Amino acid sequence: MPSTTTQIQSIPLSYATCSLGPPSTPLESKLHSLSTANFTAIELAFPDLLAYANTHNPGTTQILPHDYSALVHAAREIRSLCSTHNLRIMMLQPFSNFEGWPRNSPERQDAFTRAKGWSEIMSALGTDLLQIGSTDTPRDKLSLDKGEVVEDLRELADILAEKGQRIAYENWCWSTHAPGWKDVWEIVKEVGRENVGLCLDTFQTAGGEWGDPTSPEGIIPDEKGDLRKRYEESLEELARTVPPEKIFLLQVSDAYKPTSPFEDEVVDGARPRARWSHSYRPMPYKGGYLPIEEVGRAVLRTGFRGWFSMEIFDGEGELEDIDGYAKEAMGSMRRFLERCAEGV
Repeated sequence: MPSTTTQIQSIPLSYATCSLGPPSTPLESKLHSLSTANFTAIELAFPDLLAYANTHNPGTTQILPHDYSALVHAAREIRSLCSTHNLRIMMLQPFSNFEGWPRNSPERQDAFTRAKGWSEIMSALGTDLLQIGSTDTPRDKLSLDKGEVVEDLRELADILAEKGQRIAYENWCWSTHAPGWKDVWEIVKEVGRENVGLCLDTFQTAGGEWGDPTSPEGIIPDEKGDLRKRYEESLEELARTVPPEKIFLLQVSDAYKPTSPFEDEVVDGARPRARWSHSYRPMPYKGGYLPIEEVGRAVLRTGFRGWFSMEIFDGEGELEDIDGYAKEAMGSMRRFLERCAEGV
């Protein structure tokens, strides 16, 4: 049996296309850069798929997010492009605001219609994994009965299982009902389907259980002085209780401490941690301050040796040198993995 060091060194590395410039950056350029940097897979972001479909659209009508036939056609082309660059499409992301809608509501019907459309796209892409983020729809619009949330995911899991597809359920740290890793893990356990597992994320865990963008110190107020202890205990529980086969991937990013605290209120529909997530997430060792290595180490201690995937949101706008940025990201990822492996 390979040693632990050998196992960790062979962990496959992926990169999210949304983290290498905006959708206006040609997808072909992103794929070339990631392949040159020796990533072996991508998370394909839906906005990149949509942008590609419109850029290569022979017609004059704009392709919209629900134009699944056109998106399936584009997905087949992207699959071929990825094959040319020796890149696997590890996952399609991010599918949001899926679970918790009231029974028989038009929103719930729309959520399942969207999911079935994305499933068709996944088949065309040749990927079997769909990322679903724990919903951040305002509470007053949802039922949020835990049993109904479980049933939503179970029903979708059974639909996807017919095509051999899986759900990677991620805790978004600003979620209405499941902001923590333990919240989504409890739901996944109740769903009880082999094709439903976890998408863990260093930012979502460290940024939810340790960091706080509304605090002057950048951390959750710690009047009792036990924040670090509680954080470490949470990660010890993760390492002890989550089976490695129920982790489908770990996403990797850090966060900047805001120069001034965010307003603790919803702005343009986004909660503070959502705004933090969307533009303040660099690659590891690029100025962030969250204790993210502890998350990676806890995940490795479960026995997980699957995908580590970089998903970063470091400001907005085009990148001047995406080849160099992708290579820098690979160096950052390898350093992160080496540091996390210490003591495993």
